[in-house]
Amino acid sequence: MERIAQLLRILEIEPRDPFTLYSLGQEHAKRGDHEAAVGFYERCVEADASVHYAYFHMARSLEAMEDEGRAVEVLRAGLDRARADGEMKAASELSAYLDQIG
Repeated sequence: MERIAQLLRILEIEPRDPFTLYSLGQEHAKRGDHEAAVGFYERCVEADASVHYAYFHMARSLEAMEDEGRAVEVLRAGLDRARADGEMKAASELSAYLDQIG
């Protein structure tokens, strides 16, 4: 929980920092708190839509919450963004995950 507390302190100073938001999502997902993780991933994407792996991990948390429909939507949005940004590695990973669950 100390890592989360540290990240929350950073977030107070810079509330739209995508790295901090993404990291908070990761920490909550590791603890199995997928609802909180999704909230931080959503905020991350709102702050910077080019954080392509936020889409990937948001979909994983949504899948863990048994919301496959929304996970597919998130993966499609992330895939579109990764392609638009020319990030083929991220696009490939998002596409593979989409094929797996979609």
